[in-house]
Amino acid sequence: MKGNDEMGRLDGKVVLITGASRGIGLSGVKLMAAEGAQVVATTGHRVELLEKEVKPFNDAGGKVVVKKLNVADAGDWQRVVDETVDQFGTIDVLVNNAGSHVTKSLLETSEDDWDFIMNVNAKGVWLGMKKVIPVMMKNNDGKGKGSIINTSSVAALMGGYSDAGSVSYSASKGAVDAMTRHAAQWYAQYNIRVNNVNPGPIFTGMVEDSGIHSQEAMGALHKGRINLPPYAGEPDDIGYAFVYLASDESKFMTGSDLVIDGGWSTNSFVPEKNMHDILKH
Repeated sequence: MKGNDEMGRLDGKVVLITGASRGIGLSGVKLMAAEGAQVVATTGHRVELLEKEVKPFNDAGGKVVVKKLNVADAGDWQRVVDETVDQFGTIDVLVNNAGSHVTKSLLETSEDDWDFIMNVNAKGVWLGMKKVIPVMMKNNDGKGKGSIINTSSVAALMGGYSDAGSVSYSASKGAVDAMTRHAAQWYAQYNIRVNNVNPGPIFTGMVEDSGIHSQEAMGALHKGRINLPPYAGEPDDIGYAFVYLASDESKFMTGSDLVIDGGWSTNSFVPEKNMHDILKH
């Protein structure tokens, strides 16, 4: 956190972020609050965990409020938005970060799998923008102002290995990219900026849930695909992107994909063991 005489990059801004209990979301909470933002951190299930994570920060003078939010429920969104405006007066920044993953291919995916992932990853982003944009339109004495940051994925930009075998995840993140570009065009007249962050492999709690227990182990799976060692990122790599996009430093940026993937999406290399086989012939 900044000292009393230090200015933060997000001083005076009110941030609402979803999926904040761990990983990328929790990184964003801490980094944005450290830059002076008043943060409303939401989670669907891990309220006690999130409260425990932010307590030391608040005890040291931080400004983080924890709320429960089911991102697929319009009424729940309206409640959280209304409570945030009642407490802080407005919302300057929305970070749609909540997401989930079901590792099933197109043929294996059930309707329930599809509906669950699309509800969280795509409908949740739509509802967040639908409920928050009207608040942002009233900012700046009715001229409008705000920044919306949607957590997408390289799975929206690439095929194959990038979605970890999940057709519903790819589809949902493609929808996020499309909604971001739509909103960026239609609401620029209100000085509302809308951008994606497209992470590559980042070691998070969701990854650990799948049985990968360290950043190094995750990186080992991606060696040959990712350019930069250790071949997998960490939550702060994305959290710092949230800070940038939330700040006025990015005031001329909208409708963009901020790809943070260690070079994966630009990598045309064949993995080394296959390259040796090719060169032999």
